[in-house]
Amino acid sequence: QLQLVASGGGLVQPGGSLRLSCAISRHSGNNYALGWFRQAPGKEREEVSCISAVDGTTYYGDSVKGRFTISTDNHKNTLYLQMNGLTPEDTAIYYCSADPLINTIQAACIMRAFDDAGWGQGTQVTVSS
Repeated sequence: QLQLVASGGGLVQPGGSLRLSCAISRHSGNNYALGWFRQAPGKEREEVSCISAVDGTTYYGDSVKGRFTISTDNHKNTLYLQMNGLTPEDTAIYYCSADPLINTIQAACIMRAFDDAGWGQGTQVTVSS
């Protein structure tokens, strides 16, 4: 896996918004799953959202559907996560990942959350009043 660095986190009040960014180093080919994951204190890492670099197919975890939007720039060099309607339950360290897409985007996203290898620097998101 490519080790990526997430940025854009911070402290926000409930109901607020943040946009996370992740710079993706150049990689060969286009068959990648790009995703956002998070880990809260005392909890297991969970998938937030993933997008296929092949066709733009997206997947969202149930807890963020309708509130978060994943996207990339035209050259797929930057991955974004627009987070709206934030709640204290969204407080976590957020990580980004880019991995070869060898299954459906949903399966790839869920499986990646269980893989402990190759996580880069995350960004802290704290939702609190």
